[in-house]
Amino acid sequence: MADIARLTEVIAPEAEALGLELVRVKMMQSEAGDGGEALQVMAEDPATGQLIIDQCAALSRRISDRLDALEEAGSILIEGHYHLEVSSPGIDRPLTRARDFATWTGHEAKIAMTRDWEGQRNLRGELKGVTGEDVTIADRKAGEVTMPLSLIHSAQLVLTDALIAATRPLDASGADEIIELEEEKADD
Repeated sequence: MADIARLTEVIAPEAEALGLELVRVKMMQSEAGDGGEALQVMAEDPATGQLIIDQCAALSRRISDRLDALEEAGSILIEGHYHLEVSSPGIDRPLTRARDFATWTGHEAKIAMTRDWEGQRNLRGELKGVTGEDVTIADRKAGEVTMPLSLIHSAQLVLTDALIAATRPLDASGADEIIELEEEKADD
């Protein structure tokens, strides 16, 4: 099992060097069907909350070079075969930092906790905000629940019309333009 804290220590400076912020570093089963693992790195440009393809490629190269250099020096951070996946967090992004919960207050989220809290382990509802290290959500069943951020195993936004309306693509120019071509009529 890879040490996620150590991987994050190694990867964070590579993202910061490109002016990016890490959202999540996670090891998961590879979707390639080869039985290997995938190192998933999600990052964002703080100005946009997204990444463009060139930023993903640049970060991927930096991470690969850094992990290769550590391996050559004898420090193996991931045992065995793995794939590196670098991406933007996407519209239904994971919420991993206190500021994520603050930024997305008012939107619907799903939260899974590491253990029961006030009789609940899984919550879904409108984020009400974050105060210090406590997150509040208006759960559909349990009502308003406030829990320590440290008890959250995973959280992510739920894709809703309100979320779509609040999330703008980086470059939408031309998206609403329709180009019509007239077919030339052949004279008979």
